[in-house]
Amino acid sequence: MLRKSIFALTFMILGATSVAMAQKVPSVHSNMIVEDGRYVIDIKGKKYVNYDEPADFGLEQMKGNPKGTKEGISFDFGDGFDGTLYYGFVPQDDSRHPLPVYFRRPMPIEDGKAQIPIAQYLRGTYDMVGWEQSGKGVLGYRVMHEDGELIYDGLVGFTGTGPFEVDVTLIEGPFVNQVTPEGATITYQTNERTKTTVRCGSFEHTENKASTHHEVSVGGLEPDSLYTYQIEFGDNQVAFELRTAPRPGTRKPFTFAYASDSRSGQGGGERTIYGANAYIMKKITALARFKDVRFMQFSGDLIDGYLTDREAMQLQYANWKRAIQPFAHYYPVYVSMGNHESYMRFFWKDDTRSSILLNRWPYDEDSGEVLFAENFSNPKNGPSGEDGSEYDPDPKKTDFPSYDENVFYYVHDNVAVVVLNSDYWYAPTHTMIPKVSGGLHGYIMDNQLNWLRETMSALEEDDAIDHVFVTQHTPCFPNGGHVGDDMWYRGNNQIRPYVAGKPVRKGIIERRDEILDILVNQSTKTRAILTGDEHNYNRLKLTPETNIYPDQYFFDKIELSRTIYQINNGAAGAPYYAQEQTPWTPFVSNFTTQNALVFFHVRGDQVQVEVLNPDTLEEVDKFWITE
Repeated sequence: MLRKSIFALTFMILGATSVAMAQKVPSVHSNMIVEDGRYVIDIKGKKYVNYDEPADFGLEQMKGNPKGTKEGISFDFGDGFDGTLYYGFVPQDDSRHPLPVYFRRPMPIEDGKAQIPIAQYLRGTYDMVGWEQSGKGVLGYRVMHEDGELIYDGLVGFTGTGPFEVDVTLIEGPFVNQVTPEGATITYQTNERTKTTVRCGSFEHTENKASTHHEVSVGGLEPDSLYTYQIEFGDNQVAFELRTAPRPGTRKPFTFAYASDSRSGQGGGERTIYGANAYIMKKITALARFKDVRFMQFSGDLIDGYLTDREAMQLQYANWKRAIQPFAHYYPVYVSMGNHESYMRFFWKDDTRSSILLNRWPYDEDSGEVLFAENFSNPKNGPSGEDGSEYDPDPKKTDFPSYDENVFYYVHDNVAVVVLNSDYWYAPTHTMIPKVSGGLHGYIMDNQLNWLRETMSALEEDDAIDHVFVTQHTPCFPNGGHVGDDMWYRGNNQIRPYVAGKPVRKGIIERRDEILDILVNQSTKTRAILTGDEHNYNRLKLTPETNIYPDQYFFDKIELSRTIYQINNGAAGAPYYAQEQTPWTPFVSNFTTQNALVFFHVRGDQVQVEVLNPDTLEEVDKFWITE
């Protein structure tokens, strides 16, 4: 099967792509027209035409359309797909974290077709789940392409002892989300439309409508209490545990974890399961579970992304969620967006490889932000979007993507975590932003900044909150790998977003300073800025004496009133970046390119930071963040 790199696409291939009729040009962009049913960027006669590459693989394709047969389960991964199918039972009763145990003999995938021969191979000595007596079981299966790349990990339940039928199956989750003192949100996917029932404590809910996507808000629970929750689907049931949050201000000791950047790495195997470094994410979430964290924050670049195909994006998200699934049954993993969550439109110039990348639209239906919200369950307490800002070209309609579930905050006991989106409305080809308009990597736009100011003010006045952590994907102060962008751009404050052909008022460094003023000078509770993007771990001690400007800087400079930390942990599996020199380098310590997971041990008004390598369990760093 021919596999294409999205950056090596030729005009000949593009010309073969089917024409999708373009709608009206979004008013926030510039130098764009509709021509012959396509969006076209026309810059003084140089035309870039929107061609969206069909992906090599998609989620529905890689699920394989499993069907029961006389001997087992058959799959169809599409004509022309050759590879290997690994499979094995998922024991449900001998582990709190069910994982497939793969059988010793994989099956070939030939022209997309394969079969798991349950009756032939998985009986007798190899019937570890007792399907021969119960007539039921769950199989994990792994799809490997003929080039050796792992593409998808799936689950399929079955009934019968021959012939077999595909059973109602939980193919994703359940995940614990949005834990509060009174409850939590449970999310999961089933392989077919069905009504499910969730029980937890005195709570019981049966869905009114059959669906494949399930999101149930559990309520009526007691604070800081351990509960078993059960999900019934068809004739099946699973049970896991969750712990509710304490009431704000209880100030009991607890631990939470932080990491970022788990897109696929190097080294083969599970380090790249089509878009995600499942190897390290399994280790990270297992270690977090072992350390009994109450929650984990993961701030962007979960997947490779930068795709124009929705099904391919869904496949990469599914692979990431599958990696954390055995452990995220028990505690919430709050996620936010990075630049690699980009779901794009590609514009190509004539018969060259010159390209311009923009966030996909319609922004209220099919943007990267919309797709992200479909895949995760986060609080909905952020701003609505940049509509209504002074740059909004048409106040009567939606011109920008939504902040729904990608900008938010949450509270656990005496800690608040404020989550920002520094890759909002992201246009990756930043040198072309003045020509076509778009959001800038690392930039927090006006409405989001105003929301941050209001949120931090409210948290400052909240007596139950002692510590605030603010997280965004891009460092305020990059140290290795992104010194040329993030909130620095090598000291060039002229870099900024454009809307409808007009630059916004503040440059990237001015906007960084406005954020620092809110977090440092207007807040006494901000302990650290948690960042990623750079694939390393380091900590920056940001003090009033830290030099944060280029040698020549002609704009107003901020004076910091106190010390906080920037803790960068983009070391969750993406390819590493080494350290670079910056004005603030003397204040950077413990820089490492090893994989890392940051733990915050909260003990009342004190917070200790512990950093461990999830691969080796070595200590990377340890310090008190409060003085």
